[in-house]
Amino acid sequence: MADKTAKLEVVESNNQFTTNLYNVLSKSSSGNIIFSPISVHAVLSMAYQGARGTTAEKFASTLNIAEANIAGEGYNIVMNHLNSVPNVTLLMANKVYLMEGHQLLPDFSEAVTKNFLSEVQLLNFGANEAAAATINAWVEDKTKEKIKDLINKDDLDDLTRLVLVNAIYFKGSWLYKFDKEETKIEPFYLNDVDSVDVQMMHINRHFHYKPVEELDAALLELPYTNTDFCMFIILPFQRNDIDELEKKLANVNLIEITNKMWHVEVTVALPKFKIEQTIDLNKSLTKLGLGEIFDPPTANFSGMITSKEPLYVSKIIQKAFIEINEEGAEAAAATGDEIWRCSADMLFIADHPFIYYLLEKKEKNLFIGRVSNPNDLL
Repeated sequence: MADKTAKLEVVESNNQFTTNLYNVLSKSSSGNIIFSPISVHAVLSMAYQGARGTTAEKFASTLNIAEANIAGEGYNIVMNHLNSVPNVTLLMANKVYLMEGHQLLPDFSEAVTKNFLSEVQLLNFGANEAAAATINAWVEDKTKEKIKDLINKDDLDDLTRLVLVNAIYFKGSWLYKFDKEETKIEPFYLNDVDSVDVQMMHINRHFHYKPVEELDAALLELPYTNTDFCMFIILPFQRNDIDELEKKLANVNLIEITNKMWHVEVTVALPKFKIEQTIDLNKSLTKLGLGEIFDPPTANFSGMITSKEPLYVSKIIQKAFIEINEEGAEAAAATGDEIWRCSADMLFIADHPFIYYLLEKKEKNLFIGRVSNPNDLL
């Protein structure tokens, strides 16, 4: 029962962390966004295991998890579950790289290897080019070669002691595939005035759908062949309302809304898109209250390694990738439905900026993003 409580706390805290981090990232960019909140949350939860004093308190408040051991116990269940689901390719992996000549403290070593299923590897960070190549090769392997060059050799030197890495990869097929012959070149409106031509996919089927007046937006659920996984797309009613939608999303319980969607015939138009993005999370996490971990005089990670030298986090980087096409997504019937019938089809024409969530219904937010221009990177 304690483990289930810990898992629930991790899931709920990740949902709140997702909202908080998306709010920060969306304000710093008007373009496309793709990131994996659970990946960031997991790697920070690993670092939390070795934090002490006020640094541990900062982790507790930012991650919304009162104690490090709760994060560890919860992620043990989450990691084991996510890496064993059928009918989709989903892999989430953690790795700890430690400077040669140093040792992890036993409690930290046990926490990251047992609860986070992490491997530990010794590296000479002073040989920074070789060390970066080793780390990048592991990430590339775990993400099926979709994420390359995560670490720059200039990020490493002989003062680097510890590098924590999380990789997550997802590939799934739609339960209802789009017909490739129906994909047509159509306009996508960047705002009220400007548009670009995109490859627009089309389908007409029964989906979970709902217009939500408090958001001034419509929600659509696209299920995968493993129906525990889905993509939620949130489309503003107006072409120029993505900023307003993001503000409103911060103040609503999206899970409650998605649990009350209608099952109705919908005519859907959705652009093909492929987005890759590298995000330096130092500034964003500092805005969320975690700046202490980057500050050498105040960071306290005395629970990580046997050496008494002070540790701090120099950089947290995430590189994420997602591709949506007629077959499904590569990224790297529910109870309680409202059944709603009408004589006319509902229309969901995603021809202007929208927000998407790639969810696992038990563990929640795997990826979240914004499509401002589908042509970027296609």
